[in-house]
Amino acid sequence: MRNKNTPIAVEGYPFLAIAGAVTLLCALLSWKVPAVAALCVTLFIAYFFRNPDRNIPADENAVVAPADGVVIYLGKAREEHTGAEMMKISIFMSVFNVHINRSPMTGRVVDTFYSRGKFLDVRDERATFENERAGLVIGGPHGKRIVVVQVAGLIARRIVCYLRKGDSVTKGARYGLIRFGSRLDVYLPVEADVRVKSGDKTVAGETILGYLS
Repeated sequence: MRNKNTPIAVEGYPFLAIAGAVTLLCALLSWKVPAVAALCVTLFIAYFFRNPDRNIPADENAVVAPADGVVIYLGKAREEHTGAEMMKISIFMSVFNVHINRSPMTGRVVDTFYSRGKFLDVRDERATFENERAGLVIGGPHGKRIVVVQVAGLIARRIVCYLRKGDSVTKGARYGLIRFGSRLDVYLPVEADVRVKSGDKTVAGETILGYLS
């Protein structure tokens, strides 16, 4: 899987190269203030695209957070693609969070979907249905299915997803990212044992959102 052994996500390399080149040019021209500013931008880009390892829970019934961030919504909702009533958990990622997204569980991608849309602030609940988004339906243990949706935001204008229909995926595996600041919506079966609440902070691949019965 892409980005498996890279300290910085490969999607950040072009941005780092450009910012680094500008920093070097300013330094060679002895433009001190622009050089310092460009260096700060370079360091922030490296920080934004950081790609740390995570300790993945072993329990096969545990569904983990796909993103670092804060739970901004928790409750029953009708999932748009499948039409099923599910338990929805929305995680907001600021520009200061790690933006690598990870698979919530081990299974197979049974369906994918993509919708063009607006770029509303992702803390606005309308973003679920109106913003640009890409989703995966993952079939896991005991025939249970979950849905995870990457939602582009006010600043985020690029959704990256490595998985395709029919792919197998391991819980906690890196499967994509969103540039720059966005949200992830996770839909669990309504009978799932949810273990988070609104306002909780999440760590991708580590925080357990709930257990499939």
